[in-house]
Amino acid sequence: MLATLGGTLALLLGLIVLLLPLLAAELSRPRDSAWGAVVLLLGLVLVTSADRLTGSPMLAVLCGGLLIGRLGSEVGLARWHQLSPEERQLLGSTERWRSSFTQLGASGAGLLQNLRSRATGLGAWLGERRRAAPSVKRWVRPEKVAPETPPASSATTSGSDTEPKIVRDFCEIDDLLAAAGEAASPADPGNRGEAG
Repeated sequence: MLATLGGTLALLLGLIVLLLPLLAAELSRPRDSAWGAVVLLLGLVLVTSADRLTGSPMLAVLCGGLLIGRLGSEVGLARWHQLSPEERQLLGSTERWRSSFTQLGASGAGLLQNLRSRATGLGAWLGERRRAAPSVKRWVRPEKVAPETPPASSATTSGSDTEPKIVRDFCEIDDLLAAAGEAASPADPGNRGEAG
């Protein structure tokens, strides 16, 4: 419970420090956005790991939170004292805060419009890529074109040997082997007669 509460406060503080350059430019410094992101990360870890933080780790988190709060208040007071009296008075006026929130809203609207235009451009680009790619069948092995006149050396081999046959079981394999043996046996007696 204490870790969840501390994490929620750290998330709120990190968001304030992250938006400080947009809301109060007089109080901000160049690396405030990075430190705001670090505090946001701390708050996120505390909220998501609240059930595991018990005992001495919870005491360490509590002491760390108190230390961060003390150092943060000293930095904030030092920045406040560096302001001139006119800047302090200006920070207290409602007109200045109203204009700051108006500028924040305008920059947020510009960011949303920029994101929409990029998403639309990305959608159009993906649509063009889908349309431009023709649907073509890709074969694992290209088909062989049979020559119109077989060469003299291939006259003894049958044309069915060049194309693979699809077999479904072992019986078809046996039939193919028997047919190949019968096709080879008539040529053998002729060759033996010429030799004898």
